[in-house]
Amino acid sequence: MGDMTNSDFYSKNQRNEANHAGEFGCTLQELRSLMELRGTEAVVKIKETYGETEGLCRHLKTSPTEGCGTATGGAEDEGEAEAGWIEGAAILLSVICVVLVTAFNDWSKEKQFRGLQSRIEQEQKFTVVRGGQVIQIPVAEIVVGDIAQVKYGDLLPADGIFIQGNDLKIDESSLTGESDQVRKSVDKDPMLLSGTHVMEGSGRMLVTAVGVNSQTGIIFTLLGAGGEEEEKKDKKGMKQEDGHQLPVDSSHPSSHPSSATDGAAGANATDNANASLVNGKMQDGSMENSQNKAKQQDGAAAMEMQPLKSAEGGEGDDKDKKKANMHKKEKSVLQGKLTKLAVQIGKAGLVMSAITVIILVLYFAIDTFVINKKQWLPECTPVYVQYFVKFFIIGVTVLVVAVPEGLPLAVTISLAYSVKKMMKDNNLVRHLDACETMGNATAICSDKTGTLTTNRMTVVQAYVGDVHYKEIPDPDSVPAKTLDLLVNAIAINSAYTTKILPPEKEGGLPRQVGNKTECGLLGFVLDLKQDYEPVRSLIPEEKLYKVYTFNSVRKSMSTVIKMPDGSFRMYSKGASEIVLKKCSRILNAAGEPRIFRPRDRDEMVKKVIEPMACDGLRTICVAFRDFSSSPEPDWDNENDILSDLTCICVVGIEDPVRPEVPEAIRKCQRAGITVRMVTGDNINTARAIAIKCGIIHPGEDFLCLEGKEFNRRIRNEKGEIEQERIDKIWPKLRVLARSSPTDKHTLVKGIIDSTQVEQRQVVAVTGDGTNDGPALKKADVGFAMGIAGTDVAKEASDIILTDDNFSSIVKAVMWGRNVYDSISKFLQFQLTVNIVAVIVAFTGACITQDSPLKAVQMLWVNLIMDTFASLALATEPPTEALLLRKPYGRNKPLISRTMMKNILGHAVYQLTLIFTLLFVGEKMFKIDSGRNAPLHSPPSEHYTIIFNTFVMMQLFNEINARKIHGERNVFDGIFRNPIFCTIVLGTFAIQIVIVQFGGKPFSCSPLQLDQWMWCVFIGLGELVWGQVIATIPTSRLKFLKEAGRLTEKEEVPEEELNEDVEEIDHAERELRRGQILWFRGLNRIQTQIRVVKAFRSSLYEGLEKPESRTSIHNFMTHPEFRIEDSQPHIPLIDDTDLEEDPALKKNSSPPSSLNKNNSAIDSGINLTTDTSKSATSSSPGSPIHSLETSL
Repeated sequence: MGDMTNSDFYSKNQRNEANHAGEFGCTLQELRSLMELRGTEAVVKIKETYGETEGLCRHLKTSPTEGCGTATGGAEDEGEAEAGWIEGAAILLSVICVVLVTAFNDWSKEKQFRGLQSRIEQEQKFTVVRGGQVIQIPVAEIVVGDIAQVKYGDLLPADGIFIQGNDLKIDESSLTGESDQVRKSVDKDPMLLSGTHVMEGSGRMLVTAVGVNSQTGIIFTLLGAGGEEEEKKDKKGMKQEDGHQLPVDSSHPSSHPSSATDGAAGANATDNANASLVNGKMQDGSMENSQNKAKQQDGAAAMEMQPLKSAEGGEGDDKDKKKANMHKKEKSVLQGKLTKLAVQIGKAGLVMSAITVIILVLYFAIDTFVINKKQWLPECTPVYVQYFVKFFIIGVTVLVVAVPEGLPLAVTISLAYSVKKMMKDNNLVRHLDACETMGNATAICSDKTGTLTTNRMTVVQAYVGDVHYKEIPDPDSVPAKTLDLLVNAIAINSAYTTKILPPEKEGGLPRQVGNKTECGLLGFVLDLKQDYEPVRSLIPEEKLYKVYTFNSVRKSMSTVIKMPDGSFRMYSKGASEIVLKKCSRILNAAGEPRIFRPRDRDEMVKKVIEPMACDGLRTICVAFRDFSSSPEPDWDNENDILSDLTCICVVGIEDPVRPEVPEAIRKCQRAGITVRMVTGDNINTARAIAIKCGIIHPGEDFLCLEGKEFNRRIRNEKGEIEQERIDKIWPKLRVLARSSPTDKHTLVKGIIDSTQVEQRQVVAVTGDGTNDGPALKKADVGFAMGIAGTDVAKEASDIILTDDNFSSIVKAVMWGRNVYDSISKFLQFQLTVNIVAVIVAFTGACITQDSPLKAVQMLWVNLIMDTFASLALATEPPTEALLLRKPYGRNKPLISRTMMKNILGHAVYQLTLIFTLLFVGEKMFKIDSGRNAPLHSPPSEHYTIIFNTFVMMQLFNEINARKIHGERNVFDGIFRNPIFCTIVLGTFAIQIVIVQFGGKPFSCSPLQLDQWMWCVFIGLGELVWGQVIATIPTSRLKFLKEAGRLTEKEEVPEEELNEDVEEIDHAERELRRGQILWFRGLNRIQTQIRVVKAFRSSLYEGLEKPESRTSIHNFMTHPEFRIEDSQPHIPLIDDTDLEEDPALKKNSSPPSSLNKNNSAIDSGINLTTDTSKSATSSSPGSPIHSLETSL
């Protein structure tokens, strides 16, 4: 596996342990072996060795209530912290510019990413008790002996022993593969393991192992160290027999085959993980150090607490392997178009320069030796050679000017500039091209919680004392008794870890810590001008008599307290439909209980609860019940206890829509982007939020489906997903509620693969959970949430939204379109210069034997038009106007008709003037002609004027190039781009210096003021001419060709077609069983024939293979061992059947695609996984190997 670079995370903890070991009453080894035990064994062991957990605490120098002393975390790692030379020099300079700019961009992008990483690393906090204080510390600073507070929803960062708490249930599926929740108790099973999720309850644990010594750490050491050890052995040159040494990383995946990710993350991620582990192929375009897969495999979230790994993990050896395996991602739209255009321009330039050289040489030869009948004398050879060299240089000049070297630079600058500015707009771009792809997005599938909404539950309506308040009631209007009960019920009957803290920044919202719904209720208490802290300090957590924690079955939470008079009071809260059924009384307007009958309840449901639900609110009922002290109730009989309640109030809680979202969605829709909401919430809430956001408008023709219904509609009778069925649904689908991660992935894949619309859809997806990984990967652009997102989601994404806000996505669209337009502006400018310069150099050379523009001048022109122009035009800031047009799509050419009109129009103007100056300029200015000058003549004023005019025209044309859609006002917004103004003025200044003082190196002679005025005047003519061109309607110019169009066929080159490993999705595969069986039959026959052949040839030929194939990776990366050779090539069977079944053909082409259901018999090849597991000593390809395969 790629090297799991968690070393820094672990090493800190290891150091802590090393320091402690000396002074403690138990060793590291003892604790490690203790943590291997489970259940009652563990309890017995603790009792025998340490005598109860208090004993263990004493051994570890800690106290169950006070925690450690003020222990500090491990030390942070330091660091992380005459005229011949001019041409050459000028060329070098321009090359250096390009290289430095590119390198600097890459470096700064990497730095940004690293910065984000370290921020995330520090943000992972966990609550521990130290010196009697409850504090939050970074996960990396937890030490053995800490008392950690665990609560519902936590991911445990370390191993420990449960010492006190209630109703703790843990999902250990990420370690054990068992999906049932495990109940923890001090006396039966106190062992808590890192990487597992707390599903219910809360409590305290004594940390006994951190870092590499924790259970997850041990697994990761196996994964990470496995690879490293192997490499060390390879380096030492220990060539072992193939099978004897079983590599850790190939045996390991088999030992945890069924771990589900993230509790609910579902089979699909795990399947992907398994598939990719078995394939030994990385299935993603981005370098996902297989660590991601390992993550999903062995404790999905287990390592969520690790910071993001950046793209370089792994040792050198692994890197090469990855390079070989990384399949190319489909080129982004712009890349595809640019590559094509650059190739076309390059070819044209080559042809022109070749023709120039040939014409010059022929002209010279014919003129000298045929017409003047001169002899080739030996003493003249050097002179002739000089002539030929001069011709060659002119040819090169033409070529240099023809090829737009500035193109890659312009793209890089534009992208890098955008990426940098996008960071300010809360978009952290991880893959440069994602920024530009976003400009072509046609669909966005967004999460609801946290992206469209604030992810802060807030009480917005309440039903108290027989009155339904549409907003928070005034505290004076609520009866004092009711208010007191309400405050107590909410303050006591919620996790004490849930609090509302003051805002971090001035003017920010108060911070919500803990369970969001409870935070909403506590917020309600504060809105009623009451305070919950005094109530909690009066009745601290230790004094709570009995707690029934919230779980998905009860759908309610109750807490029992002992009153001063010895009686008991129980406060309950939960889903209103459940709690109201158990209520027999309700508090009236005076705060006194009155009878609450079933018919009252039905009326309340109709009048209060349904209207709230229609507004998309979650309704919660708060109730209480008093018990007498004798006899004490049987607390374990939940049904009796949770009945006969008195209802205090019903509140409607919602996660309010972020204020800026409706506007952002309106902008998207205006820009031709369809926004769809995919959420796990129920359909009513989803629909209500969708209406508030403006995703759906009443009266429109749209679909809102639940996940089940969606699946029913897209699958045929056999349960296979059919693209035609998806095509019927997705154009109208706006809301997908109660959806699983698999549904999200299916929807994204369905929209992308759809051929219904003439443009292929470009889909962006937002996600925050580990389970969103597959959809984020599949989408053209994946947005992960920077605040709420898990590492797996961030790793799978292209852009990270650092503020989790939907309106940032609109900014990304704007920047993406801006990049596309910047490149187009640059091209429009560049191609005008290219056409003019090439034609001038070519005709000038052919007619006057000398290019009017010299090589160094051409280089200067190249520098201004390439490097500077790309800087000036690529840094145009985006405007809102970009969001007023539809996406360009894949088939729209890069150079539109309008741009072609501008390019050719300006070229005509420039050529006319330059040729006028070239042939009659000396008469106009009354100066000596520069034409047909002898070989080493000094620079002429004539040619200097031509060069100067040419540059002036380019400068003013650069202003024209700012607009590409035929706008009239080319100065619009010019002062918003200081870089542009600086560059135009700077170029002008340098041009003056070059002409006046450039002399021989630049082939310039100084000009007088009136000559300068004429040059500038002709340049200014460009702006007037631009207006003339703008008046010509483009629609009339049918003959203009567009350039840089991506056609459908070229979209995916051959090699990219057969790498769609992930394309056949799990469900489809399940259902191609019939074909697979048929295919398997063929395989068997073929394998048997191979075995027979093998035995005919001598048995021992194949055994001594030079390379030792130690790991699955090696099995799969050897080209001769791919599914291709399990395609039947046997004359015994009629091959035509294979041809007729295209689906099957497709099924057999991607290597390893079949293995996703992990049934190793699917096709012959998949047995490689078995053969490598069973550590056979044969190499694949040897006769014995084939025999095993058939067995």
